[in-house]
Amino acid sequence: MNQQAEWRWVKRYAQQFEACELQPGEVAVLLYEASSSERIVETARLALEMIGAAVADVRMPTPPNPGPLPIRSTGASQALAGHRAAVAACAAADFVVDCTAEGLLHAPELGEILRGGARVLMVSAEHPENAERWPHDPGLKDKVNRGVALLKAAETMKITSAAGTDLTVSLDGAVRAGSYGWCTKPGSIAHWPGGLVLAFPAAKTVNGTVVLAPGDINLTFKDYVREPVTLRLVDDYVVEIDGAGHDAELMRSYLAAFDEPDAYAVSHIGWGMNPAARWEALAMWDKVDMNGTELRAFAGNVVFSSGANEVAGRFCRGHFDLPLRHCTVTLDGGSFEGNRIVDDVVVEAGVLRSDLV
Repeated sequence: MNQQAEWRWVKRYAQQFEACELQPGEVAVLLYEASSSERIVETARLALEMIGAAVADVRMPTPPNPGPLPIRSTGASQALAGHRAAVAACAAADFVVDCTAEGLLHAPELGEILRGGARVLMVSAEHPENAERWPHDPGLKDKVNRGVALLKAAETMKITSAAGTDLTVSLDGAVRAGSYGWCTKPGSIAHWPGGLVLAFPAAKTVNGTVVLAPGDINLTFKDYVREPVTLRLVDDYVVEIDGAGHDAELMRSYLAAFDEPDAYAVSHIGWGMNPAARWEALAMWDKVDMNGTELRAFAGNVVFSSGANEVAGRFCRGHFDLPLRHCTVTLDGGSFEGNRIVDDVVVEAGVLRSDLV
């Protein structure tokens, strides 16, 4: 496809930057790396200049991968590598457009950048054409905030499915948050496309079974699951990966290669809320043009992730992000009827509750 920025993409990027309340004259840093998509970087640059921002480029070399395997779709870019001048430039900006290949969401330098007061929009490494299908939806903010409020009020999250998933998450000590795809407050970050509510559980709070059914997604591999895989969890850790097909074998082999016990532990769990995000989109793109953020956000999916979890004090390189379809999410103790605590079913068999749509 055309490698140059198209005007329709520039206009859509500019709309999202304006949703972040970017004003003419504000200082904007365009952060990218050697392996970033030139198409994305140029589209973002033209959109910033169209608004009238004072744009500065920060281009970093992509560090070598020490192996043993490629790492994809982590949200933990290593491009800044602690470079104090690059970090200082981002922290001094009003607005940072993050076009790094993996994104700054879990990067170690993010805290310093946000403390400087920058607003950071993480533009995921998706082909810019995809942005045409993600219209700015002002109502998504209230819906995501409603979902976060329900999660914060709950004591336990239960996830079940007809395929056999039966997972219990104690929310005591969990960090609960959401993203709707834009940010307006100094010192905040959002990823685009947004529409996701997540819990980062505390240590030893997740137990049960997760079953990946055909059509579910492994975003580390950027592929659909074709054969059932069963993950059995005890006190956060996957203790068994059962399955006779190549999907299970790939998962076992990939995690074992890193020789990191914490790669088997839970990172985050939540559900998608974006009606414009589509499950089918992964089938339409080569892997180089798809990072999978859209697949995390499609309405009614459950995102189960293993790997690094700062809340539980776990850091590692190996990970999986696994959007699951057709699950039911129940929040225990999330609402009151009179003096009686009742359960909230926020997703039922993969369908988002009507007041959250």
